Amino acid sequence: MSFPKNFLWGGATAANQVEGAWNEGGRGPAKTDVTTGGSYKEPRYVTYIDKDGKPGKINQFAELPEGARYAVLDGYYYPNHKAVDQYHHYKEDIALFAEMGFKVYRMSVSWSRLYPKGIEKQPNKEGVEHYRKVFEELRKYNIEPLVTIWHFDTPLYLEQEYGGWNSRELIDLYVRFAATCFTEFKGLVHYWLTFNEINNTCAFIPMMKDMLGLDDEAVKERFQTAYQQLHYQFVASAKAVQIGHAIDPTNKIGCMLSTSCNYPGTPDPQDILDNEHAWENSTYYCGDVQVFGYYSPFVKRLWKKYDVHLDMNDEDMETLQNGTVDMYTFSYYSSSVVTRHSDGEKMGGNFAAGARNPYLQYSDWGWSLDPTGLEYFLEKIYDRYRIPLMVVENGLGAYDKVEADGSIHDQYRIDYYRPHIEAMSKAIDNGVDLIGYTTWGCIDVVSAGTGEMRKRYGFIYVDMDDEGKGSMKRSRKDSFYWYKKVIASNGEDLK
Repeated sequence: MSFPKNFLWGGATAANQVEGAWNEGGRGPAKTDVTTGGSYKEPRYVTYIDKDGKPGKINQFAELPEGARYAVLDGYYYPNHKAVDQYHHYKEDIALFAEMGFKVYRMSVSWSRLYPKGIEKQPNKEGVEHYRKVFEELRKYNIEPLVTIWHFDTPLYLEQEYGGWNSRELIDLYVRFAATCFTEFKGLVHYWLTFNEINNTCAFIPMMKDMLGLDDEAVKERFQTAYQQLHYQFVASAKAVQIGHAIDPTNKIGCMLSTSCNYPGTPDPQDILDNEHAWENSTYYCGDVQVFGYYSPFVKRLWKKYDVHLDMNDEDMETLQNGTVDMYTFSYYSSSVVTRHSDGEKMGGNFAAGARNPYLQYSDWGWSLDPTGLEYFLEKIYDRYRIPLMVVENGLGAYDKVEADGSIHDQYRIDYYRPHIEAMSKAIDNGVDLIGYTTWGCIDVVSAGTGEMRKRYGFIYVDMDDEGKGSMKRSRKDSFYWYKKVIASNGEDLK
């Protein structure tokens, strides 16, 4: 195995899925706090009060009715309110990460914990101190924090009053938030990601077309909105990169994309071309802007197809050029097939859909299991960008059974990780500069897609069910001891 001596082994979470304490410590609400629980078959809903004062709910990807206001309503369960209560258990959780031998812990900072509405001139001191204590605790065990600044948690006030990232004003509000993070946690944090899975803004639209029954005109409107939001986020990210470097030149700041390795389904030239376009649409669009500092020529095809006209100016373009990232990070769970020759059966995973690949197995949630796709993706992306890479999300959501003696035998999770780690090693052997790997949900978290707890990812089991009932007790799964061995051997012992 070829992992470098300083390879960053660890795990990843997001504040809204682990912290809980949604209304403690001066924190303001985010959209996840008005999002209900769901399941593989039942979507998550966003709740509101309409202009006449009547309560209602919509699919989490639908648009709020005119005049309605987001609201927490009686009779609904909001799993992110409690999550797995890491806000109060962070010392216990970090001690368990240290026991596994973590070199890095990827986590996010809740924007509304530092700026409850997002418009305040000064940050919430209690929120700042909480994160300072978390970072100091990580440092105590020589665990490097890898901090995502924005992980789907824009303050709800900004969503309601500003229209979220539809407003150019959010650029400066985000930059203030990011600058606070860089300043307050200077010396404690050196690795940063500006936006989590930034490309999801556009990647979800094909799925929403079927889910919400959108017609072609509505799809065009969605793409216009999504590409405009992306542009504002690109500018915000680039400004944050410049500020982060100015405050601490040792900072390494990266982009983060949601990725799915796409394959053409047949040798049909149209499948080959469609597949190349899929890579451009879902992966290269965002990566090129954040790594190269400019929009690549193929965007003209996309903007023309969806009749997109962006609010952008020369100053924006200069900002993008001067705020390129130091590293490219991404989530990888599965792969997809792009074809016009399908039997009609579609598989879904991580909000992506495609034809079934007959050469792969699928999880209980319809996600393809494809470690070779990770090697392919790493080699393809490194060849394009030639900057350090990190896999910052990779994992298997599965049902876990607690035995009578309290043990949890999750061999299926070990069987998932082993070939993915082997794939990373092969990519390194083939010349890829891969510097770190953080598995998704190193501790069980609330699923972003379904809001469930039964869909578990962690090496650490949290005693809580889909209704929020349980002791919150932490316990070690078999995979905990296996990953500890992997880290101790720097990826050499995968048995």
